[in-house]
Amino acid sequence: MYHFIFILLFLSIPGCREPEPVSSPPGYDLSSPQKFVMGEVLHEISGIVFLKGNPDTMYAIEDEAGKLFHFHLGDRSFPYWKFGKHGDYEDVAILDDKEFVVLRSDGSLFVLSKEQAEKGEAVTKVYEHILPTGEYEGLFADEGGRLIALCKNCPDDDQREEVTAYVLQYNARHELAITDNFLIEAKASKLRSSDHKKVKFHPSALARHPLTKEWYILSSVNKALLVLDGQWKLKKTYQLDPILFKQPEGLAFDSRGNMYISNEGHGGNANVLLFNYKP
Repeated sequence: MYHFIFILLFLSIPGCREPEPVSSPPGYDLSSPQKFVMGEVLHEISGIVFLKGNPDTMYAIEDEAGKLFHFHLGDRSFPYWKFGKHGDYEDVAILDDKEFVVLRSDGSLFVLSKEQAEKGEAVTKVYEHILPTGEYEGLFADEGGRLIALCKNCPDDDQREEVTAYVLQYNARHELAITDNFLIEAKASKLRSSDHKKVKFHPSALARHPLTKEWYILSSVNKALLVLDGQWKLKKTYQLDPILFKQPEGLAFDSRGNMYISNEGHGGNANVLLFNYKP
């Protein structure tokens, strides 16, 4: 009898219960990443991408300087190419394996030729405010020369229910232009926010899983990772541990399906978390 009472008392003491398992997408363990600490120059790392899914070189931007960094995870040096002036840069994509495209939060795009950058002849083409009025943080280069930009905060969106995605492609004059748009549903009831009275969906990054072809969307404000099917229908929402994910802003996959999430240096060093894929 006394043993039974002791067990009940033990389980009732805060911190003595067995920790609940972390809910993770199939093939991943969101509680057990490999961490790579970034240098001070990437304190506000805000976008990451790989070329053809090759993890040997990560390309990254941070949201203040117009610099495109290229480095191997684990290195202590972070070389870069200059592409623009001081600004609020949020994400980077590689279009047709030939061009780096950087998204500024005001919906402007900066296009940098990979070949020219590697030769030290970086020339940037700027598309000022090519996207409708709003705040943007997510950009992805899909197959067929398509860029997909996600609106984080647009006046025409009901962010409790859905947000708008815009598709951009080159036209006959070889200029980027919006060719389509669609809505992505994300019920606020499945999200959380620092202000529980006004929970809204604010996406900060997106990427497509190279093997399952599912869409993954990261929301730093909501501390959430959303998984959608190939037709952009929401499958499940996963809450992220705020201790591990200080300020998740960047998302990328390598060709094997390993997932990388970058965190800005919110109260510490910025980092990139690697989650190995085990199908």
